[in-house]
Amino acid sequence: MGRTLTYPKGGSNTVNRYKHRGPVPTILPMIGQMGSFEYPSAAIDEPLECYLHGYVSSRIMNLARSSDKGLPICIAASKVDGIVLSLTPNSHSYNYRSAILHGYANLVTSDEEKVWAMKLITNSVVADRWDNSRVPPDSAEMSSTVILKVTIVDGSGKIRDGGVSDERKDKDNEEVTGRIWTGVVPVWETFGEPVPSAENKVADVPEHIRSYIADKNTKNRAYAEGAVGTELPAEEQH
Repeated sequence: MGRTLTYPKGGSNTVNRYKHRGPVPTILPMIGQMGSFEYPSAAIDEPLECYLHGYVSSRIMNLARSSDKGLPICIAASKVDGIVLSLTPNSHSYNYRSAILHGYANLVTSDEEKVWAMKLITNSVVADRWDNSRVPPDSAEMSSTVILKVTIVDGSGKIRDGGVSDERKDKDNEEVTGRIWTGVVPVWETFGEPVPSAENKVADVPEHIRSYIADKNTKNRAYAEGAVGTELPAEEQH
């Protein structure tokens, strides 16, 4: 079950002037996917919008609904690929990928584009899941679901990969290098064995789920280990 955690209102987190602006900025975890309804075959290096999935009466949807020019929005995502363990605490780091997008969000009003975006987002969770579920959405589901299309204005990304980066004074100190292990602990997201629901009546896990798990686990591990940028010892290769 989901939980919403909030801090007690105090002087540092209560808006006094222009209270109607209080909900902005706000931070919300959302499911989204990059894509182009107008050009569905567009690649990641071409202009794309970001489609976000939400509930009809959520705060961000109401804000976007009341905005004439689009709701200014910032989208942030990050992923850790490794823990970098150096000779000194000051040189410890992470291998990671991060991105920030700025844009303006508007509600998708066309049913055709809305269904397209819902399929895009669903298949970003598990490949081919849309066609392996009860579709199309009925009228109640269409009414309760809102899709935000964020037109991207600008963005930036930052990636850290590679191995340990220590200062020369420490690397030349044999007393230090002789007793402190350095290296990278690769970190990757792993999908586990599917657990059926209490109401599930299908005996075997479908192939689209099995193949998705196997593919993601292989690719995630390969990226994290490849991000280290050095050859792994033979006994650690799989």
